[in-house]
Amino acid sequence: MPGTNLTRDEAATRAALLDVTSYTIDLDLTTGEKTFASTTTLEFSCREPGATTFADLVGATVHEITLNGESIDPTTAYADSRITLEGLQAENTLVVRADCTYSHTGEGLHRFVDPVDGRVYLYSQFEVPDARRVFTTFEQPDLKSVFTFRVVAPEDWKIVSNAPSPAPQPLGEGKALFAFEPTERMSTYITALIAGEYHEVQDTYEGKHGTIPLGHYCRQSLVEYLERDRAEIVALTRQGFEFFEELFDFPYPFGKYDQLYVPEYNMGAMENAGAVTLRDEYLPRSRQPRSFYEFRAAVILHEMAHMWFGDLVTMKWWDDLWLNESFAEWACYHAEVEATEYTDAWTGFANARKQTGYRQDQMPSTHPIAADNHDLHAVEVNFDMITYAKGASVLKQLVAWVGIEDFIAGIRQYFKDFAFGNSEFTDLLAALEKASGRELTSWAQEWLQTAGVNTLAPEFSLAADGTYERLAVRQTAHPDWPTLRRHRIGIGCYSWNAERTSLVRTRYVETDVEGELTEIAELVGETQPDLLLLNDADLTYAKIRLDERSRATAIEGLSRLDDSLARALVWGATWDMTRDAEMPATDYVELVLANIGQETDAWGVSRIPATAATAATLYSAPEHRDALRTRWEQGLRELALAAEAGSDQQLTFVRAYAGAARSEEALTWVAGLLDGTETLEGLAVDQDLRWSLITSLAAAGRAGSRIEDELGTDTTISGQEHAAAARAAQPDAEAKHEAWRLAVLDSSTPNETARSITLAFPRAGQEELLAPYVEEYLSAAETVWESLGTHRASVVLDYIFPVTLASDALVTRVREWLDTSEAPAPAKRFVQENLADVERALAAQACDAAR
Repeated sequence: MPGTNLTRDEAATRAALLDVTSYTIDLDLTTGEKTFASTTTLEFSCREPGATTFADLVGATVHEITLNGESIDPTTAYADSRITLEGLQAENTLVVRADCTYSHTGEGLHRFVDPVDGRVYLYSQFEVPDARRVFTTFEQPDLKSVFTFRVVAPEDWKIVSNAPSPAPQPLGEGKALFAFEPTERMSTYITALIAGEYHEVQDTYEGKHGTIPLGHYCRQSLVEYLERDRAEIVALTRQGFEFFEELFDFPYPFGKYDQLYVPEYNMGAMENAGAVTLRDEYLPRSRQPRSFYEFRAAVILHEMAHMWFGDLVTMKWWDDLWLNESFAEWACYHAEVEATEYTDAWTGFANARKQTGYRQDQMPSTHPIAADNHDLHAVEVNFDMITYAKGASVLKQLVAWVGIEDFIAGIRQYFKDFAFGNSEFTDLLAALEKASGRELTSWAQEWLQTAGVNTLAPEFSLAADGTYERLAVRQTAHPDWPTLRRHRIGIGCYSWNAERTSLVRTRYVETDVEGELTEIAELVGETQPDLLLLNDADLTYAKIRLDERSRATAIEGLSRLDDSLARALVWGATWDMTRDAEMPATDYVELVLANIGQETDAWGVSRIPATAATAATLYSAPEHRDALRTRWEQGLRELALAAEAGSDQQLTFVRAYAGAARSEEALTWVAGLLDGTETLEGLAVDQDLRWSLITSLAAAGRAGSRIEDELGTDTTISGQEHAAAARAAQPDAEAKHEAWRLAVLDSSTPNETARSITLAFPRAGQEELLAPYVEEYLSAAETVWESLGTHRASVVLDYIFPVTLASDALVTRVREWLDTSEAPAPAKRFVQENLADVERALAAQACDAAR
């Protein structure tokens, strides 16, 4: 519908015409299970009396519209999700009374009934353009206002919004009015309403600017997990506030700070001002490795950073969405390192988050960090890991370029200049230029307004005595995205000690790389090290290459490199080389098996086995894939048995082994762990691990009645999601058909259930069963963007494609579809990305075959 797809030009026209004085939003949440009553009173001024504009409202039944006391016929004024407003006065009052629909897709006001106890939970999710599903709005970030929420709800519910929660005013019949005070001035997309039978606990942060109330909320069925983790979450929140208030030199602007753990959440979290919503999976019921808690800390700090960058100062239009997210991403890792126990968080970033940016940036759908978001559809497509991971990496490079002190000085002035207002990137750039004295416009152009990732490779010659006669860094770029950039990098020289028990850095230089070739005069005459590492300290965003000697050293003894960040860079380089068909998949699997058991970085332990599994099952040459998969399975068993009892390594390797299990020996061991006839010292076979083991057996066709039996004892929504995934993993045509129906065709399937099914559906080794779903996928790509909505469609199109069927014939068929299909552009983007994955797999298979 064109009415929902607001364009940048339309928003600019409306912003030039209007100032929004206030919203008063009356919601009645007691009118039924499918809809709620919404009455919006909108006060605004118009610079051109007599002009015409529109307000936004999506999917509502409108009963009454009044503009300046005059009734407007909804049947003519409300069409295509817009309310036409004619004959505006200098000062205006718009009142719209409507019924709006509860969401089950995580957009607008989501309604969830907990299967454990039947309790009801609601929460809002408004970014990018979904406040208009709950109340009448001018839905664009630069029309900020103050918001007064008045909510009728059951009197025993908790009601949370951006302002402090008021005492309920009884209305009789078990209902009450919750009348909130007006908010600070903010954009529509960061307003919030969370309502239901939530459990609440309160703490406080005492800081240099006063006391901040800290609220924590979750479903009643998760209370024990919130209480278990509460002390850690509170400590982390206090550390974050202390750090950011000092770093930004600006008091927290929104009074109180609630963190609400909500069900069936599409995102990781959302920075609603003073009322942050987070996935309630962040309150795990089973044991998780340290990487989970490190990431939870990053999410909590990311959303807190948004209170200043995004909420206090907000972009004028979604072109600068990247800046909101990239800054919060950089800030959360900076805060982890400086203020929490996760002092090696940048290593985890390099091992995990940054890799998602590299992958996205090498897709045919790549785009500049500062994307041209000319309308809301473009925003939805460009909200990806280039926005987050690449953006944060580039900001880290900017910090290296201007210096941390000048960077922070510029940020502090920026907050003071634009508090409670809107800005553009040029405003921030001007503040940074003033603070640093450096010209940054050309830097911004090459880093932010161009797409693609550079590759940095060493180029050298050796003298007779083994020293560098010449050393240079060769910079290349993909021909479709040919920009060569300026990089500030470190170069590290690592060599074996006398006993060959550790790799020690013997020399480090920091330099600027520019253009195709940069000579490194400082290292001429240096003895060639066993490992030469470009981008040591991970200052820039670029793929790096290892020379032949360095690669051999990595395979032999990466685990004996004692710097975790240096190891992360080598892990990343070898994985890049494998994906780029420059290193055989077999060599990469052997590298992982030989070294992952001694890895200490939590994210390295968690993520790297997953990349090795991809190498074994997809990037290996078909003629010896079975042998490599067997080697991978057996190697994981050895790692699991050798791991320290109760360690993260043990848990991770057992999970990975279950995922890789194919042989009779492996499947028997998995079943034994599940049944208790096999044990491993220190390993608790808790609920989440039980589901992993059951899914392993299901994928092999050996689940029997275990799925339904387990679901009988685990009646939670998590249990239902795990059961749906296990069913989808089965090597059975009927099971695949039902999984496809639920994930792709049935719009009533809850979001997280559909996601679980989608991720479990395309299993390696089930190619014959998956073959018919190539055409099913291409057919679905024509329609799911409309039938499932943006989020559901994105998940399906991204993950359910059977890439394991990689072949030249598949490439031909998908290219043919792309040439002839009239599917929406966002859907085509995901198909193009899956095609790129297939082509990459074929190239990697050829490399492995030539080994």
